[in-house]
Amino acid sequence: MNANVPVNIPLIGEEEKRLLVECIDSGWISSEGPFVKEFEEKFSSRVGRQFGITVTNGTAALEAGLASLDLSPGDEVILPSNTIISCAQAVVRAGGVPIPVDCDPVTWNMTARHVANAVTPRTRAVMVVHIFGLPVDMDPILKLVEKHQLTLIEDAAQAHGQTYKDKPCGSFGLLSTFSFYPNKLITTGEGGMIVTDSAEVAERCRSLRNLCFQPRRFVHERLGWNLRMTNLQAALGVAQLPRMNDLLKKKREMGRYYTENLADIPGLQLPLPSTEYAANAYWVYGIVLSDQLPFDAEEAMRRFGENGIGTRPFFWPIHEQPILRKMGLCADVVAPVSERIARRGFYIPSGLGMSRSQMDQVIDVAHKVLR
Repeated sequence: MNANVPVNIPLIGEEEKRLLVECIDSGWISSEGPFVKEFEEKFSSRVGRQFGITVTNGTAALEAGLASLDLSPGDEVILPSNTIISCAQAVVRAGGVPIPVDCDPVTWNMTARHVANAVTPRTRAVMVVHIFGLPVDMDPILKLVEKHQLTLIEDAAQAHGQTYKDKPCGSFGLLSTFSFYPNKLITTGEGGMIVTDSAEVAERCRSLRNLCFQPRRFVHERLGWNLRMTNLQAALGVAQLPRMNDLLKKKREMGRYYTENLADIPGLQLPLPSTEYAANAYWVYGIVLSDQLPFDAEEAMRRFGENGIGTRPFFWPIHEQPILRKMGLCADVVAPVSERIARRGFYIPSGLGMSRSQMDQVIDVAHKVLR
């Protein structure tokens, strides 16, 4: 059945409509339009970076970013097992070997301890991924990366507006990537961005997103992609950027409201409200069922669906992905926490366009189906 309360409702306002009409009336609807450059400059500045390169989506940002590193065959990239396939896919397509590691059972993020145990002489890079609204504890990972002279890649797709010890997520490492999918704090429908302080990396990424054109057009010394963001998409981003702090505040209010009203249901692990380095931004509101409950996440989501509430499962672990196993990858990885939360974790509706009454519907159904 169709959900009465979908898992995500984006918040699109009058300023977005105004800029879209301006864009259409100007005739500049392709990637050549002026909103693209404006969005790149303003968003990269917002996260403390010198350069921004817009692309078609967050996956494209990872793939172009990894390709810019010129990995050699056999180069290993450590990344969390609890993340989307895009992260490992980007490593494989760049010629590297993904090395997934487990996550912390409370924050659901990778830790420096996990990374340290996975470092080998073949390790070239570490990809940190901030999960569901809490950032990775960066200081110990930064020390580890410096000690082993590794490249740091930061996937901040879910961390718009979030900070680590007051420093913007997206400002760490050689390059960082963002997604602007409709469930993100800033959305362009589809879209992504690579941000960096390296002029050389920025230029490589610009070339890779544009078929690696040479000064003589249609002559190519390297294969790239057509990953250009349109002016229409960028107009949406430009309209939303001034509201980022307000949107983040709303997300945190929604997270607190859910916690206040779900905390009395036994057998649920709710998102950690804060750590010593960050307050939760609640990109999505995740729930993990205790082992004592006689059903798993799949059954819980079925029950929510029967009551008109949309849900989504947690990520399936990278090391258990069938395609990677067929390729002979990840066979020796042990990640019990990632495996457990994949089977017992899911998230409930938390889109910025949700009303309080819709949240109350979700809460009522949770009490009904999870007790």
